[in-house]
Amino acid sequence: MISVALLLATPLRAAETYDLIFKTGTLDDVAVEAGLTYDRTVTLATDPAYGARNTGEVALIFAPDDVAALRFVQGAQHRNLGQFPVSTGNPVIMYFVETVLRDMAGQAGGSPFYIRNRLKEALLEVVPIEDMMVPYEGGQVAAKQITLRPFEDDPNRAKMGIYGDLSLRFVMSDDVPGWYVSLSAMAPGGADDPGYRNTVVLVEGARE
Repeated sequence: MISVALLLATPLRAAETYDLIFKTGTLDDVAVEAGLTYDRTVTLATDPAYGARNTGEVALIFAPDDVAALRFVQGAQHRNLGQFPVSTGNPVIMYFVETVLRDMAGQAGGSPFYIRNRLKEALLEVVPIEDMMVPYEGGQVAAKQITLRPFEDDPNRAKMGIYGDLSLRFVMSDDVPGWYVSLSAMAPGGADDPGYRNTVVLVEGARE
């Protein structure tokens, strides 16, 4: 877990919330030869093997024609996750949201279209933004944190099991390459069921 020191909380309008989470231009100053590397960790109390299969590294590699490619790596094995225009920003955010959708739909059941729509609606809600300091490369950098609870007021929350309490946390900083310090989703579960956690944390990258 990233240790943070909370300094301030101020409200944001909904459009600003979305634009902050899906900020464009976040790859403009990332060193092409370095790319970006993130640790992805998935834990699921009811299915440890599922967590193990989905825990590894997410590597962002620059390809020709202003394209960024994402790759999921486990030891000597890897699989390609897709290619995205550099102009749209860092695609790790889209990968993260899609994996939360996939994990929840696969484990909780229900319509993936319903879950996707609720996640989209949550990304447009008015929520607080928290300004904080986070550790990075042996020092501290200024960061912003946004926390969303997509199903907090959902009429079908009771049918979603632990995922009714799902929270999404985005920690972002202009002082780290690629903008995203960490992305996390958590459903706490009960005393005998720690629930679900999906975290993507920057571990390597450089600026030009």
